[in-house]
Amino acid sequence: MRIPVPDEVVPADRLGRVHFVGIGGAGLSGIARIMLARGIEVSGSDGVDSPTLDALRALGATVHVGHDASHVGDADTLVVSTAVREDNSEYLEAVRRGLRVLPRSTALAAVMAGRRVVAVAGTHGKTTTTSLLTVALQAAGADPTYAIGGELSATGVNAAEGSGDLFVAEADESDGAFLHYAPYAAVVTNVDADHLDQWGTPEAYVAAFDRFVETVDPAGFLVCCVDDPGAAALAERARAAGRRVVEVTVRQPHALAGVTLWSPGDHYLADALAAHATGVALGFGPAELAAGIASYTGTKRRMEPKGEVAGVRVYDSYAHHPVEIAGDLQAARALAGEGRVVVAFQPHLVSRTRIFGTAMGEALGAADEVVVLDVYLAREEADPDVTGALVAAAVPLPAERVAFVPAYDEVAAALVARARPGDLVLTLGAGTVTAIAPRVLELLADA
Repeated sequence: MRIPVPDEVVPADRLGRVHFVGIGGAGLSGIARIMLARGIEVSGSDGVDSPTLDALRALGATVHVGHDASHVGDADTLVVSTAVREDNSEYLEAVRRGLRVLPRSTALAAVMAGRRVVAVAGTHGKTTTTSLLTVALQAAGADPTYAIGGELSATGVNAAEGSGDLFVAEADESDGAFLHYAPYAAVVTNVDADHLDQWGTPEAYVAAFDRFVETVDPAGFLVCCVDDPGAAALAERARAAGRRVVEVTVRQPHALAGVTLWSPGDHYLADALAAHATGVALGFGPAELAAGIASYTGTKRRMEPKGEVAGVRVYDSYAHHPVEIAGDLQAARALAGEGRVVVAFQPHLVSRTRIFGTAMGEALGAADEVVVLDVYLAREEADPDVTGALVAAAVPLPAERVAFVPAYDEVAAALVARARPGDLVLTLGAGTVTAIAPRVLELLADA
């Protein structure tokens, strides 16, 4: 559901009691965590229980499983996830009572108010770059507030209130949220058409990034990873408009030479370089920032190691766009060494699979064995003409090395049947595929 963005951003300390519909999601849970740290009364609901909800309860939030109008209680403000449907009982109750109803973007802007914001945007790599920048700044002596679309492996949390004036935030373009933050500085990792269900055309998607740059404080700066053609073109346009632009590239000698990163892959190196350059532009010491990046242990669901059994290593990652798939398979190939790469991929969204399904399959051809799940629907309705079979058919490997397995409960066994000692198994996708990795380890242990 798309909630209109109000003309005025009300600072978080003036929102009263805040109720989150969809509080367990990566975006809303982080905002709720920051509000709780500031002493704001928070409640919320989500469709299923989770460790995230337990963590918020431990911080003082009243959290319900399931949705009911009574859960709104005495809230003054309702924050609604884009995944919530228009017939949600809590949303309808808030409308009936005339409460302030905010989308995620405005709620995040409310906790940003009064801080010097660094917004990290881009089609791919936002979460990793935001995480790296946060860790680098902490190592350099800063204590930023941060809101990330994933959990830092070192801390297990996706957001925290800091004591400094900096606020580091992942700026999501999927629903236009990144147009509402007015940051001091911004990072753009890449510009590669996605979320066309929101933007309509690749041209409109690119234009949204130009609008994002226009929201940056003229006294601030823009960091662009110019190995990406879209980000390079954006940097050129921004510089022509009088913006201060800092360019980073993995193709030339760079400030992180000699630093061992947590994962191989040029896309992860680009993320690290962007984080380092941003910290330097903010005035922090290059050596201290580099030390922080060297200490970074990853973010959950971004090439996250899940375990090893019987000589088979298992990783999980969030990649769901063809470019992301290609990048993570490059990293997996480097990690696998002499072993093979066995991948399970779950397409995410019917609309994305309709547009990019063939390209997804082509990117998966970089693996040795491929299992394709059916489409994870998320906020969309099923389409019998757009299934995982579309992706599987486009994988440029011999037929015996590719399988479309629409029955979710059979995927782990299909992976174990293909894996052998020395291999690396990688589960890819933004949906429920992440739960398959632990099952693979269990089956390997029982074999």
